[in-house]
Amino acid sequence: MRYAAIDIGSNAVRLLIADIKENDGTVSFKKNTLVRVPLRLGDDAFLNHEISEKKTTDLIKTMQAFKNLMDVYKVSECMACATSAMREARNGAEVVKRIKDEAGITLQIVQGQIEAKIIYASHAEQNIDKNKNYLYIDVGGGSTELSLFASGELVASKSFNIGTIRILDNQDTEESWSAMREFIREHTRHFKGISGIGTGGNINKLYRLSEEKNGSPMSLGKLKSLYDYLDSFSLKDRINVLGLNQDRADVIIPACEIYLAVMKWAGIKNIYVPTVGMVDGIIQTLIDEKFMKTTLK
Repeated sequence: MRYAAIDIGSNAVRLLIADIKENDGTVSFKKNTLVRVPLRLGDDAFLNHEISEKKTTDLIKTMQAFKNLMDVYKVSECMACATSAMREARNGAEVVKRIKDEAGITLQIVQGQIEAKIIYASHAEQNIDKNKNYLYIDVGGGSTELSLFASGELVASKSFNIGTIRILDNQDTEESWSAMREFIREHTRHFKGISGIGTGGNINKLYRLSEEKNGSPMSLGKLKSLYDYLDSFSLKDRINVLGLNQDRADVIIPACEIYLAVMKWAGIKNIYVPTVGMVDGIIQTLIDEKFMKTTLK
């Protein structure tokens, strides 16, 4: 049995095809195929508040290709979600309809709270001490989702319009930064020894660059050193000298800035990076819906 997850983000569009395993009443999944297409819808959505015809056409072609791949892999269940860029595009509903009509894929535009819930569904915390306190930090192209957990219980969760593409396009606001800082200070002041859990493509790349032993946390100091190192190179040299992909080389700098700010405000000294993200959460959400009979609300 195979399930598929599609994440239409502000920077890239992803398809994850996963094999679903049942063993002694436990249902799990193993990643089979992951495809990432850097469409960068956020450039349209955050600057012009709509998805251009060119990017809509590219998105539909991508969805058609994903549909063909899912057919070849004999996928039985699929869930497709769009996040910040599509939330802000005034023609989002029209694009959703065209994707349904022309690619045969039903797409949901999910709000920030639902996005945070899906990311948490990835079970990023499963190998971490549940008796401790953690702040989930998911940085995307258009938004940052924060979820605070104390002794395994959700304390607070919120989505903020602060993301890497938004920053590059100068569409982040001081109000959004202030709101995020106040949220962190209000909800973390009663807890000591908070650790971070970072998800998203940029923190995954930063973790690989840190050369930390798999499963070990990355310190705030190491992240700051990585940021200073990367920022010392021009965009061109981050691509040609460091070998970063073109669509990663620019967003990794504002991503560092967001993670560093959140960690500083929350008093976080170490961040765990379980290398999961939205698509993992979508697959787990599908499993929960199909096997546990739960509903995403």
